[in-house]
Amino acid sequence: MKRDNINAINAPQPRGGYSQAVSVENFQRLLFVSGQIPMTSDGVLPEGFEAQARQVWLNIEAQLKAAGMTKDNIVKVTTYLADRSHVLANREVRSDYLGALAPAMTLVIAGLFDSGWLLEVDVVAAE
Repeated sequence: MKRDNINAINAPQPRGGYSQAVSVENFQRLLFVSGQIPMTSDGVLPEGFEAQARQVWLNIEAQLKAAGMTKDNIVKVTTYLADRSHVLANREVRSDYLGALAPAMTLVIAGLFDSGWLLEVDVVAAE
């Protein structure tokens, strides 16, 4: 698979570990991971934003692994935050997980299905 991050010079430059666009060529398959919630497999909702964000990324990692993929296959991330005050903490946790990987990204401040959830994240992966 050929993957290129695209950041046009005549558009705003990305800040915070993402690319304005990601081009994927010669891929075999796409994986669309539904919005992952901050709950453990046994139904526990961690307390606090950082713990919930880490749980969401563990859940994403579990879905990728079940499909035979890793975080390196992620090409698009959409994050839904319950409150704008979590933007910086979200960026830190996401950066801890993704490292230098810079997928295309969207961040939405929205009401979530469960009022206890502070975020939900879905991803698209390719290989």
